[in-house]
Amino acid sequence: MMSKYDLTKILPHKPPMILIDDIKSINPDEHYLISEFRVYPEKIFYEKGKGINSLAGIEFMAQTIACYSYFKSGCEEPQPGLLLGTRLFNNKTDYFTEGKNYQVKVHEVFTDNEIVVFDCLIYDNDNEIASATINAYQGGNVKELLPSE
Repeated sequence: MMSKYDLTKILPHKPPMILIDDIKSINPDEHYLISEFRVYPEKIFYEKGKGINSLAGIEFMAQTIACYSYFKSGCEEPQPGLLLGTRLFNNKTDYFTEGKNYQVKVHEVFTDNEIVVFDCLIYDNDNEIASATINAYQGGNVKELLPSE
């Protein structure tokens, strides 16, 4: 799957940790972004014969949030954020299936310009298969809180 965006410039990750494959739509006025990922054997977290465990859905959501934050910041250099907590994680599948495309929608529902709350959904076609509320910290001194490389 070829992305129309260079995700290495948008996400504060390097391959193979970039899990999403493309950005499908962005609506800053309505505070949401939709990304897409495909499950294939070369992808990190892939388990032969099973796919990708649905618990990795939290990371798919977090990376989609990072993309949203990149565009919200006016496309400045990506900065790390901290996932503070996840509430109400629900999933209707144990594994994301090999060969399938999934869509991840994140919607910002609250911010005080440091703490941000997102409602997140993962879809298989038009069927919602996972959801969570994610709280993230995106303040200016996140790098000071992270371990040095």
